[in-house]
Amino acid sequence: MMPLNPDTVVPTRESSLALLGRVFYGSCSWLVFVTITLVLLFLLIVVPGIDRRRRMAGMASRLILWCCAVPLTVRGANYLPSGQCVVAANHASYIDAIVIKAVLPERYTYVVKREMVSVPLAGLLLQRLGTEFVERFNRHKGSLDARRVLRTATSGQSLVFFPEGTFEGKPGLLKFHSGAFKIAAYAGCPVLPCVILGTRDILPSPNFFPKLGAIEVQLLPPITAPAGLEPEESARLLREQTRAAILERLSEPDHG
Repeated sequence: MMPLNPDTVVPTRESSLALLGRVFYGSCSWLVFVTITLVLLFLLIVVPGIDRRRRMAGMASRLILWCCAVPLTVRGANYLPSGQCVVAANHASYIDAIVIKAVLPERYTYVVKREMVSVPLAGLLLQRLGTEFVERFNRHKGSLDARRVLRTATSGQSLVFFPEGTFEGKPGLLKFHSGAFKIAAYAGCPVLPCVILGTRDILPSPNFFPKLGAIEVQLLPPITAPAGLEPEESARLLREQTRAAILERLSEPDHG
């Protein structure tokens, strides 16, 4: 009889049950997500009024989290200004967009990468919510998109960005792109740092099946650039201060 290698992992009945439980929970969660999303998409197509559609999307997001038994705690809601602002949030999972939609009022417009337009169903859903799409790889198209978003901001619209632009499976805060902060600087509005905790544990990249967990969203005090600075300098300061504030609360490595 060959001796067992100490590095060999022997499956146990407990670990098999845990895996089965995760597959069951993940399958049920996907069923909930797809069902609610399809109903929402139908409503977004037939219901007029952008604010009304965004309100329904917020309700659907909260319903998804509730049906999946994911508790959501929001701290710092009092920091949401009554006027215009740019929200900058860390990005850790595919479900971050659902969480943010469940938290913020309908007056916020989301800014996402243009590749999302071509994603089946999701692209149409985002368009019906008035999402601003930005090209990342074509400089000319990206410049045109940036000017369009700036016009949206200067008209008084509040915007939501994930300034990392993407996310990874391993913990850590990535480098922030400057777009969100340039928009805030030129529009003359504050940046509201937003910290999302728990989503990476629930559905880390590239896992397919989510697992049980809790989510906390922390809205931090708005950050305003000092008066009298050039927009580029204001944007730099806003980016540095926002990232530092999020990193301090995130308790993850600095990968910037």
